[in-house]
Amino acid sequence: MSFLSRIMVLKSRAHFSAGGRGRRPAETGSSFEGTRKRKAAQAKNRVGLMILGFAAFYCIIGGRLVQYGLTEPETTSSILPADRLMASRPDLLDRNGEVLATDIRTVSLFAEPHKIVDADEVIEKLSTVLPDLDAKSIYSKLRSNSRFQWLRRQLTPKQQSQILALGIPGIGFRPEKRRFYPGGATAAHVVGHVNIDNRGVAGMERYVDSQGLADLAAVGMTSDQPLEPVKLSIDLRVQAIVREVIMSSIDKFKAIGAGAVVLDVHTGEVLAMASAPDYDPNNPAAGAEEGWLNRMSNGTFEMGSTFKAFTIAMALDSGKVNMNDSFDARYPIRIGGFTIKDFHGKGRFLTVPEVFQYSSNIGTAKMADVVGIEGHKEFLTKIGLLSKMQTELPEVAQPSQPRTWKKINSITISFGHGVSTTPLQTAVAGAALVNGGKLVEPTFLPRTREQADLVATQVLKPSTSDGMRYLFHWNGIKGSGRNARVEGFNVGGKTGTADKVVNGRYVHDKNFNAFLAAFPIDNPQYVVLTFIDEPKTDKGNGAALAGTSAAPMAHDIISRSGAILGVKPKFGDDGSALLVSY
Repeated sequence: MSFLSRIMVLKSRAHFSAGGRGRRPAETGSSFEGTRKRKAAQAKNRVGLMILGFAAFYCIIGGRLVQYGLTEPETTSSILPADRLMASRPDLLDRNGEVLATDIRTVSLFAEPHKIVDADEVIEKLSTVLPDLDAKSIYSKLRSNSRFQWLRRQLTPKQQSQILALGIPGIGFRPEKRRFYPGGATAAHVVGHVNIDNRGVAGMERYVDSQGLADLAAVGMTSDQPLEPVKLSIDLRVQAIVREVIMSSIDKFKAIGAGAVVLDVHTGEVLAMASAPDYDPNNPAAGAEEGWLNRMSNGTFEMGSTFKAFTIAMALDSGKVNMNDSFDARYPIRIGGFTIKDFHGKGRFLTVPEVFQYSSNIGTAKMADVVGIEGHKEFLTKIGLLSKMQTELPEVAQPSQPRTWKKINSITISFGHGVSTTPLQTAVAGAALVNGGKLVEPTFLPRTREQADLVATQVLKPSTSDGMRYLFHWNGIKGSGRNARVEGFNVGGKTGTADKVVNGRYVHDKNFNAFLAAFPIDNPQYVVLTFIDEPKTDKGNGAALAGTSAAPMAHDIISRSGAILGVKPKFGDDGSALLVSY
């Protein structure tokens, strides 16, 4: 039998074997039908499992989306949401609507390090536009594992276009707002400045944030829509004059500091206030060493003989002293190892006006002794010279005083040594001496006279205020205030020359000179306080006195700003003479 024949026989046997084993043809068909049903059921089960799997998958995705929607956002980089980066600050205006601070649109440069291919190449290209770029710092940012890094904040439009032209991948721009101060340093210590994130850190900028703007920004409720401007009490015209005068005085007297303030005696409004050295709010970092200190409100000084005005007012207000009384100023006062004497002693009894005119240490010390230690301390507290001043400006210093008042303390404080106060609060207390005896806390916001009366405190009898106006006027004509006289504006005032303390001892070649003025003194409307720290004469020493340094500063301010402030000059003894042009 051939090979093919054998194959055919085997296939024939296999065929009969598959249909055999005692089964009938009907049974074989039934078996095939059961197999089909079983396979169909399995297919249905598989489809059901696939549908269930997809349903579960989408349920998980939906649940995670809901979870992410309800979860608070996490801070994963230094970038802020766009609406907060673009949030507006209100413009700051002077009392006449002139802009002191406003927002301008700008952009900042950032990088996405995970998209940077060659950090060295990026730095090389950016340096062509930003030559002062810190390569080491930028390199570490570009090689970091973060997904966002600031490279440079607040670029100019020209810088932005130049960087765009470089076509660097992984580099982008974020829109922001930058604070701009059109007047530069003119009102630096009043207006203040903001940080790189447009948050107020000093002056009235910080005050605006403290009134709720910072809280709204923290919860993302600010927007890029313009806000209602904030008007200040400052008159930009007078402010420019005040700053110019103090800057020229520093240059003239080679002083280490100076300052001045113009204050409305009835409302407490600060019309102008400047302190030098100062800084440009557009570039605050440049003045960080000296310029940030606001010496007018945040610096404390022994105010020297200007305090004699408060001592005499205290004595008159107590009822124990009147204008006709005299005090023995023939001999120095010796107490506790110290000798109190007059700078230019007259060697005789002095009347109250003469004590003021000749600035007698002995006379004022004896007036303080008449009132007593407790009465002295109580009066200075009442008039606001021993407590922290309340105003909108955040930079306000706490005055210093002896822990325990003894007789020697009361004597020295009577003529301005032993207590340190801020020049601004000295001006505020000085306003109370001439405005009828009302202490009105200063404000850098507009305030009407009616509003001021609601917050004013009567600290002196009106008759005492009348007496102080007379003394200021007398001293402005015949005393140390002569150099502050301005024809037509009837200026009165009191000088103060205080020796400074160096290594715990008073030195005579370093002075803090101040002048407290009011005008027109017959009906005071404004107080002007000027000071100059460590002035030097033409001979190069520190012998310059307040009458020849601080008083002329007040003269220059009043002569240039009096008419701007609305004070009508009067000429002649009765004020009826007219100014004739010739």
